[in-house]
Amino acid sequence: MSEREVPEGEVVGAEGAGGEDEAAQQIADLQDSWRRTAAELDNFRKRSVRDVIRAREQERASVASRWLPVVDNLERALDHASADADVIAEGVRAVHQQALAVLADLGFPRRDDEAGKPFNPAHHDAVGTVTDPDLVPGTVAHVVLPGYGADAEILRPASVIVATRSE
Repeated sequence: MSEREVPEGEVVGAEGAGGEDEAAQQIADLQDSWRRTAAELDNFRKRSVRDVIRAREQERASVASRWLPVVDNLERALDHASADADVIAEGVRAVHQQALAVLADLGFPRRDDEAGKPFNPAHHDAVGTVTDPDLVPGTVAHVVLPGYGADAEILRPASVIVATRSE
């Protein structure tokens, strides 16, 4: 029998008799590649989680450090609590402005919601209603708590009392 002759009943692939070994090697290579890729993906996932945690910690520290001067100034005001009331009030106003500046620097400026503006559920939280003949129904009658944030990202909507129709 020559090399090209195949005994009856035996099937040989296109690769010849060594085809089974080559296929097994190819399967082993693919499995190894799959395992390596899965391990790389797992490492990437773990690294991403660590990076997110680190970024959050850095951002928390950054925000806290921005508030430290406000706290320092409040402590100074408390140290002088026995002083003239007008001086204390002026100091508290200055600290209030400083706190508003910190919020604005963080991207959450105080919103200028005022009486007479139309009620907007995206920017306002209605906490009550009042009948007022001087105001158009559906407008803000009184701001209870101011809102903070830009139009695209509201930190807190303004708590408002809304004018309604007289009945």
